[in-house]
Amino acid sequence: MTSGALELLLPRACVVCARPLPGGDPRLACGHCWQRVRLLPHPQCARCGHPSLRDSCAWCAALPPYVRAVRSVCWIPGGTGGAVVHALKYGGWHALAREMGAVMARLDWPADVVRERRALVPVPLAADRERERGYNQSAVLAHALAAHWDVPVWTDVLERSRSTETQTRLTPEDRRRNVSSAFRARAGARDRVRGAHLVLVDDVVTTGATLAACAAALFAGGARILSFVTFGRAPALGDAL
Repeated sequence: MTSGALELLLPRACVVCARPLPGGDPRLACGHCWQRVRLLPHPQCARCGHPSLRDSCAWCAALPPYVRAVRSVCWIPGGTGGAVVHALKYGGWHALAREMGAVMARLDWPADVVRERRALVPVPLAADRERERGYNQSAVLAHALAAHWDVPVWTDVLERSRSTETQTRLTPEDRRRNVSSAFRARAGARDRVRGAHLVLVDDVVTTGATLAACAAALFAGGARILSFVTFGRAPALGDAL
């Protein structure tokens, strides 16, 4: 049976809104949904990418000094961006990462980050959650983004050193305590990461506690500088959405 005939019998639908997808459209999320994603507004902090009209950036103040830049595509939770992340993370639609990675690849970075980035490092997922989900959503996003950036993905330089509870319902301070010293550079990774500018990849950043803990582990392992990239970003208190 041809693909066209199969689509007539089993029409494909958007994994986000369930609207029928146009024939021949290879995407999992429809164009209407992608247009409805709430991109982070401008102006943005040149370092952390957080929307801000202030001279000083409170979001930057929480970042370690060895973090060079942070970029995200859109606000979440809620809205179409949140639905996209939910489909990737909980709906089993790991191939949606290709479309998300294409959008992430269009983010604007300082010239030195573009020039120096050595590799993408996904945030490790707890082993039990990865077994349950069947994949690490951060890793599939990293591979999708790497195809556009033409840099390698290093999944073997960072690991969890202990289990942590889910961050979803924790306060900012509890999040920091929960992931403190929860990651470490893998044995034997020091020669690879030494002096490198590495870009950590995650699906969402809320307070930045998890990414900061990963950055601390890689910095202790010899990395020179870190940057972060995520698809979604949770608004801080007082942000205008």
